[in-house]
Amino acid sequence: MESILDTHQKALILNRDEGKYGTIAEIGAGQETARWFFQVGGAAGTIAKAMSAYDMTFSDSIYGACQRYVSRERLQAMLRHEYQLVIERLGETRGPTSTFFAFANTVATYSFTRQQAGHGWLGIRFQAQPGAEASQIDVHVCLRGKDARQDQDTMGILGVNLIFGALHLYDNPEALIKSLFHELSSDLLEIDLIDLSGPAFEGVDNRLIALRMVQHGLSSAAMFQSDGTVVQPADALYKKAVLVERSRFRPPTHLNMNLLDSACAAFYQEPDVNPDDVIVLSEMTLHNLVDGEEIDAEDYLQRAEILCALGKHVMISDCGAFYRLAEYLFRYTRQPVGVVLGVPTLRQVFDEKYYESLEGGILESFGRMFRHDLRLYVGPALEGSGDELMTVHNLKIPPHLKHLYRHLLDNGYIRELTDIRREYLSIFSPTVLEKIRQGDKGWIDMVPDAVADIIREKRLFHCEG
Repeated sequence: MESILDTHQKALILNRDEGKYGTIAEIGAGQETARWFFQVGGAAGTIAKAMSAYDMTFSDSIYGACQRYVSRERLQAMLRHEYQLVIERLGETRGPTSTFFAFANTVATYSFTRQQAGHGWLGIRFQAQPGAEASQIDVHVCLRGKDARQDQDTMGILGVNLIFGALHLYDNPEALIKSLFHELSSDLLEIDLIDLSGPAFEGVDNRLIALRMVQHGLSSAAMFQSDGTVVQPADALYKKAVLVERSRFRPPTHLNMNLLDSACAAFYQEPDVNPDDVIVLSEMTLHNLVDGEEIDAEDYLQRAEILCALGKHVMISDCGAFYRLAEYLFRYTRQPVGVVLGVPTLRQVFDEKYYESLEGGILESFGRMFRHDLRLYVGPALEGSGDELMTVHNLKIPPHLKHLYRHLLDNGYIRELTDIRREYLSIFSPTVLEKIRQGDKGWIDMVPDAVADIIREKRLFHCEG
């Protein structure tokens, strides 16, 4: 039923539900969410208070001072303050029969003078049932409107979707996050963080939510730390030099870790890289997670769990081509970006079939990929029977692309990793996975000790211990 409801219907259903009651506080983009509830009629049935504080002094006097007004810090302060007021003022009279909520957003819409896209934080603190402890949803949105009015309309619809989803779909988190895009599209916004917390979401894995966000087209990528905490990419990548290893990590092998360690050592020594300002990412793309049209969520979580236990920041993206990955990272930083790969993957980078959808073909893709400060750190591979070492210097490239390849190699866009251990080059994740499933203990020597311990302890990938 919920999937056919438009914004008008959602607002009206909430207004007519005497059991849902709360406040709406909005900063920056006008009373766009509250406006929906007032214009459909019967808002008194749902809204105890609607308010906005545009002036910084007024805002600070209500919520306390903060460094940035469009920030998660400000959102959290707004939700704490407004929810507490609802409980204090209405708890005795309506508490036994009402599900209370406080919705808030703080938004900067499109700036015509700076030609800068808008973004915003919105969230809701709510009870799943009368008298229950509060749960919360935090959302960060990147706006893509062409003007402030379009961004305001987007935020109004998104706000109604969030309130309705929290109060009606909290027990189905996947349906909840999909519902946020009702009557919206990726042309208008991208949601790059959703964080669900509280008793209504007990047992919910925010890493899985991050995967679903990308899967359903809400976001191009999602990031989380080793403790499973979801992070906003813009904050995590801001002014950071980035080193990213793309792999299936199924599971992480000695070769995966050796490549990354070698690339880290080289990256940290670059004269334009400050080691204190580097973020290292283990990245998986949905193009490597999809089996047919289905995503094996359990398999994804097992790989993520291992990477997190190794202390890695994990990124999940829909950036199939490397140029799309580069474009995404350079959206948030202008510091150097390094991509770690082996020569077999480098060979694929030069396969023109991956760029048939681009009008400019491989030249356009490379223009997008290397337009800023990106370099590829490439490890060797064993060729043929395993006696010949294939490196960036003897990799066979189609004749008509050799000059392009030479240009990238000579100018440092492609950099060789020379200290990869030869015995690791014959280790492949699919072989390790097959040995695990067959009960062949030989897989243990093919992965780092920490990886083996995690797999055996938690019986991942159907390991029998």
